[in-house]
Amino acid sequence: MSLINQIFDKKYNKYIKWLWIFAFSGIFILSLLITILWKDWVPTSYKLPPLEELENPKTLLASEVYSSDGVLMGKYFLQNRSNANFEELSPQLLNALIATEDIRFYEHSGIDNNRLFTIIAYNLIGRRQGGSTITQQLAKNLFPRKRFKHIHQKVITKLQEWITAIRIEQRYTKQEILTMYFNTVEFGGNAFGIRSASKVFFGKTPKELNAPEAALLVGMLKGITKFNPNRNPASALNRRNTVLNQMLKNGYLTENEARKFKNEAIKLNYQEDDHNEGLATYFREHLRIELMEWAEENGFNLYKDGLKIYTTINAKMQAQAELAVNEHLATMQKKFYAHWKGREPWGSHKELLEMAMKRSDRYKLCKEQNLSKTEIDEQFNTVVKMKVYSSARGEIDTMMTPLDSLKYYKYFMQCGMMSMDPRTGQVKAWVGGNNYKYFKYDHVNQNSKRQVGSTFKPFVYTLAVDNGVSPCTIFPNKPVQFEGYPDYKPGNADEQYTTGDMTMFRGLQFSVNLIALNVLKSLGSDAIKQVINIAKKMGVESPMGPYPATALGTADISVFEMTGAFSTFANKGVWIKPNYLLKITDKNGNIIYEPKVESREALNEQTSYVMCKMLEKVTAHGTAAKVKYQYGVQGAVGGKTGTTQNYSDGWFIGITPTLTTGIWTGFEDRAIHFRSMDLGSGSAMAMPIFGNYMKAVQAQKLAEVVPYWSEPKSELTLELDCDKFKPETKPGGKDDPFTEE
Repeated sequence: MSLINQIFDKKYNKYIKWLWIFAFSGIFILSLLITILWKDWVPTSYKLPPLEELENPKTLLASEVYSSDGVLMGKYFLQNRSNANFEELSPQLLNALIATEDIRFYEHSGIDNNRLFTIIAYNLIGRRQGGSTITQQLAKNLFPRKRFKHIHQKVITKLQEWITAIRIEQRYTKQEILTMYFNTVEFGGNAFGIRSASKVFFGKTPKELNAPEAALLVGMLKGITKFNPNRNPASALNRRNTVLNQMLKNGYLTENEARKFKNEAIKLNYQEDDHNEGLATYFREHLRIELMEWAEENGFNLYKDGLKIYTTINAKMQAQAELAVNEHLATMQKKFYAHWKGREPWGSHKELLEMAMKRSDRYKLCKEQNLSKTEIDEQFNTVVKMKVYSSARGEIDTMMTPLDSLKYYKYFMQCGMMSMDPRTGQVKAWVGGNNYKYFKYDHVNQNSKRQVGSTFKPFVYTLAVDNGVSPCTIFPNKPVQFEGYPDYKPGNADEQYTTGDMTMFRGLQFSVNLIALNVLKSLGSDAIKQVINIAKKMGVESPMGPYPATALGTADISVFEMTGAFSTFANKGVWIKPNYLLKITDKNGNIIYEPKVESREALNEQTSYVMCKMLEKVTAHGTAAKVKYQYGVQGAVGGKTGTTQNYSDGWFIGITPTLTTGIWTGFEDRAIHFRSMDLGSGSAMAMPIFGNYMKAVQAQKLAEVVPYWSEPKSELTLELDCDKFKPETKPGGKDDPFTEE
């Protein structure tokens, strides 16, 4: 061997020696680093997730609100996330994910050694490799890494990810890992987790997804904005087909299936979860406010803990209630525009516009900017582009001044409607207004109160019946004077007193003011206080002044209270506080709250039965006769209309043995109203909603139809057949316009 070759060999051996030294040093340092990280001998900022967090990983879970018939009505969330079980995942979802992200998923223990060095190389140079195993991706989803600038920091966090992935594999089955993965990924469109994504993009459950749908959702995970089918349909289609190709390549699809699926257009049923949309929006907001306080007191977070909230609302009945309200309000809206054509319904009450302006967000922003009154007025009188709500066309784009938009919204009629089962107190439907997105004020709950008009009169007649007065007893239809109230001289709605005396039956049937007041007068000087006490026992908590005018409905009371009170008649005298919450469970299904139902005996059985028979007359031949002859509501049904003096408020409360429904209609400002009885009465503004609602409910067999009111167990002591009533003077006659045909 030549001298040159010997020298070369020495140098070569030297290089080999140092190469082995570097290699073993690297392995030793890497092993030492892994040991240090595994043992958690690092500063707090570098520590791995505790073992207990691996056993119970925490994610932000939306709380879900369910109807009594199992329909998901809405969610409360910071992230719209709800977990699915493995059994709820379509096989196509699993196939698409494994084929695209980790074909050796079932073979490795968290780290795919075949791609190990590729992953290291890419991450060391700061490029996203994209070849992490599903378990590694889950580790990142559960325990997001901090963004570090330096390579050594990136190496450390990558090693921690591997360690976490291995620990996850040690503690969970492959099925559990796949389930957790699908529950933790984000899909865009305010959808977190596969269950939310399936609903948002396709209106389906994860189990119902077919291969193209599963491929699209899995494909989105590479870029939730770039491949969002709602925003970038072309990119989403290409990405979906890439996933389908991977499924074909790895044997999850046949060539014919792949060809067919790739030729299909993307078919979305996009319905992004929005607190302003969906079923029972007003009710859900009322419930949210109530549950926020409960959650705080009991150590839960309504937006993060994934609570399941089960309510008494019946989804089908709720849908029919919303439909009945929306259709009738749209009809009345047209009549209101025609009624006030060429005139402004607020008349001289210009302060309403000033108040509306000062309550607006635009005005508050102007004040924050320290604009002068002149500058603010200029802004409110400058035409701008905006979206407005139309009862006929939904949301529309238009050009108008902010002041004109305030005027525009003043025209909208509002409604509060609640329907409940009188036997249980369970609320079945709750409609708080015209459109929750544009009108947030809830006209059902106990904070919303309006004059109840003649719907208060049944409390007066209840006192009379309770004191042994037969509904056949005749009272004068004449003005009455109350001691201590010399200036109070009410009349009838039509100002007519020539119809003669009549029975309590007829007085309630046709809502005659003077009959109700003469009944009240006959019951003694403290009768109005007794009436108020009865109303309170029946659940009315609002203030009621001890004045004669209260008998005609001058008190402001909520739909919630009045509906609960009328349910007492239908429930044989037992008042049950309207309730709408069945139970709350935690994310694991454990019951954490079951409310108690409040009830009491308010009336005896005879009194409540007689009142049901009196209210039945109203819907048979009285002010709400259309309930029977036009809307065809079946079985035992009663009710009472209510109209305030200037037609600001129209009421109807209907009762059946199985359903009580209270309805208020009017406008947000009492100064805005109809000007005639034919349009502004309770029978015109509110009663048709009840008729259409009950017609639909009965047609769909959502509530039991009971043919007759159940008589009391004990024998009646009051005569209800006026032909058998003893007094010589009887109501009716050929000159009596109230005579029944």
